[in-house]
Amino acid sequence: MGDNKNSRLVYSTETGRIKEDKPTPAIPQGDGVVRIRRETAGRNGKGVTTISGVLLEDAKLKELAKALKVTCGVGGAVKDGVIEIQGDQRDKVKAELEKRGFTVKLAGG
Repeated sequence: MGDNKNSRLVYSTETGRIKEDKPTPAIPQGDGVVRIRRETAGRNGKGVTTISGVLLEDAKLKELAKALKVTCGVGGAVKDGVIEIQGDQRDKVKAELEKRGFTVKLAGG
């Protein structure tokens, strides 16, 4: 049984069920500067404000996204560590993030 690389021990008569240790979620690495840009690509001309470079774990990132959506009064989402807020909300988002202590840079056009 130890020869097969695809098999793993899930139960032992001595100790019972064997649980695997789940890796702890890693905090993303970056330069510490939050970049805010306006994008329309792939959205049929509808603009969204994207916030990238926020060095928070997933749960905290979702909480921040929710707070930003409430501040701007619009919808949005978190996709692959990037917060998307509907519409051109760069000024409101920048003010809110600076109030929370982030270093913010407006990127793009």
